[in-house]
Amino acid sequence: MATDVVELILEDHRRFEELFRQLRDRNSDRTALLGELAALLVAHAEAEESEVYPALKRYKEVDNDEVDHGAEEHAEGHQALLALMEVTDTESEDWESKLEELVEALNHHVDEEERTILNDAREQVDDSRRAELGKLFLEIRQDRLDDDCGDISYVRRIAADTKDRID
Repeated sequence: MATDVVELILEDHRRFEELFRQLRDRNSDRTALLGELAALLVAHAEAEESEVYPALKRYKEVDNDEVDHGAEEHAEGHQALLALMEVTDTESEDWESKLEELVEALNHHVDEEERTILNDAREQVDDSRRAELGKLFLEIRQDRLDDDCGDISYVRRIAADTKDRID
């Protein structure tokens, strides 16, 4: 099992992409898949923001503006996730539209984060520190998953709490 925080984050990103592919399939159990996506997405973002982003900001070679922008994009993702979760008919055009809005927001964030923050971290942060951050990332992510962070009431709360970050 990987412990390098960069690799762990990348693994989650690939899982998001797989979940999006499955969610686009009208024959899949969209409700269950959305629940899995919501839990992983929220836990992932909160682990990054509580441990990884603050640690990376201490490295002068890591662009602090990009780290702050990543947190803003998490807030946008929470808004898009909540909008999708509030559509009850998974066969409706509204659901399809909200799914695509979430996919677009998350893909944009993943692309930017991988090109900037994660590349900087891979190049500037030594292996042992990335492993320490990886352990912290996994602990926080698991704590949030154990707290049922994919539940709509949890998502509503964090969407409200982070709304002010959006430009």
